[in-house]
Amino acid sequence: MNEIAVQTQNLTRRFGKFTAVDRLTITVSRGEIFGFLGANGAGKTTAIRMLCGLLLPSEGEATVAGFDVYKSSEAIKKNIGYMSQRFSLYDDLTISENIDFFGGVYGLSPALIEERKEALIEQVGLGDFRKRLTRDLPLGFKQRLALGSAMLHDPPIIFLDEPTSGVDPRARREFWSIINELAAAGKTVFVTTHFMDEAEYCHRVSIMRAGKLIALDSPGKLKESYGRNNMQDVFVALVNDEDPRPEEQL
Repeated sequence: MNEIAVQTQNLTRRFGKFTAVDRLTITVSRGEIFGFLGANGAGKTTAIRMLCGLLLPSEGEATVAGFDVYKSSEAIKKNIGYMSQRFSLYDDLTISENIDFFGGVYGLSPALIEERKEALIEQVGLGDFRKRLTRDLPLGFKQRLALGSAMLHDPPIIFLDEPTSGVDPRARREFWSIINELAAAGKTVFVTTHFMDEAEYCHRVSIMRAGKLIALDSPGKLKESYGRNNMQDVFVALVNDEDPRPEEQL
């Protein structure tokens, strides 16, 4: 039986009368690349913030790495890596200095930071740039650094909120090579994206609309179920509130 990394049951978050996430129920296994898709405002980021221990749910249940989101938010933060939509590193520090800083934030010893930093810089392909100021890096390299910083404390679960937004196609492919390596090593990777070709790389994909989960399966099975050739067509039909099934299934 697959080890469960993240599990939710009717997870809900309201802001006043507005329901941002409405009874989300998912189970994600260790080593899975799990895609969160949806138009802007669909509830993806709010759901991730709840799972990261950054926002309390209004109701429902959820565990992350075995920890309850209501009772153990600090334990959750120690067992996840989180890369937000906004680039959160320091432009006036070098790559090496940024990693040192975040190692201190995670409470790692100087010796452990040095040990992990060298391996991490090579893993994300920044070995030739370690002494460059972050502000001088292309966006794709900045995203690699943000990912590396999120992985420094070796978390079993990594949340990536639109990690390739604004980067060129080659940088996106290289970034996804790193994601695949992480999953192959047993890491669970949650990723939100607006690029439907990236959805094809996920083991399973969830699609949200107006806070509700409206589809969940592997990309191949979703395309087969709805008679579409690609995830772009499946996504467009679902978020536009069409019935995307082929006529013979109706």
